[in-house]
Amino acid sequence: MTAIYDLTGKRALVTGGASGIGLGTVEAFARCGASVAINDLPGSTKLDQAVDELTAAGHQVIAAPGNVGDPGDALRLVESAIDGLGGLDYLINNAGTPGTTSPIPAADFERQDEALWQLLLNVNLIGPFRCIKAAAPALRAAGGAVVNTASVSAFGTRGSSPVYCATKAGLVKLTREWAHALAPEVRVNAIAPGRVDSDWMCRFPDQDGVEEEDIRAEIPLQRVGSPEDYAEAILFLAAGAAYVTGQTLTVDGGMTA
Repeated sequence: MTAIYDLTGKRALVTGGASGIGLGTVEAFARCGASVAINDLPGSTKLDQAVDELTAAGHQVIAAPGNVGDPGDALRLVESAIDGLGGLDYLINNAGTPGTTSPIPAADFERQDEALWQLLLNVNLIGPFRCIKAAAPALRAAGGAVVNTASVSAFGTRGSSPVYCATKAGLVKLTREWAHALAPEVRVNAIAPGRVDSDWMCRFPDQDGVEEEDIRAEIPLQRVGSPEDYAEAILFLAAGAAYVTGQTLTVDGGMTA
């Protein structure tokens, strides 16, 4: 992706930023000149690797380890990122989890247990709330922007579980609510990714090449989206799109068209 924004002096925090869409987003902001705080779980080797490689490439990045699913840790990581960056212009609420390594059908109530519900609510729905609450003063001061990573599963397509779909649908609604809450100083939008070419925890039966042609056939653009594809949309909603707020942009190669 070509860097098309001059973000010199701007500061971004990307949660779940050490792999997949998150890492693609970190790289996009860094290439545009922004200083970026990269969040991942404490002890993550991917986080250390991302910081080392981007620093070696001449980009301004810092580590912001922490678990958005933990109230105290979420607050601490956001405060640490803001302190380390000297403020905050962009919050990218990207951290999320399916809580399962294989899809859970709607009828499988046993696997949709209390533990799964609590995990996904804590990370996928309350986690972004914790981060935006902690970052709000800095974002208001900077006239910044927030972009949440939702999912096309919020709108009826297959997800890793009904629980996951519910949390992403909730995030779409919260995106609208937060757009009102933080206006006019801060814009809040979301993207709804379709299929992603990344090391996502949950593997669908057709993700390992078994039905690769069928996957492409159901997508008008004939390919699975890369992290860079989604990062480009996030960058647009954060750094551009000055008159857009409260919206969720579907980015899926036309799969749900």
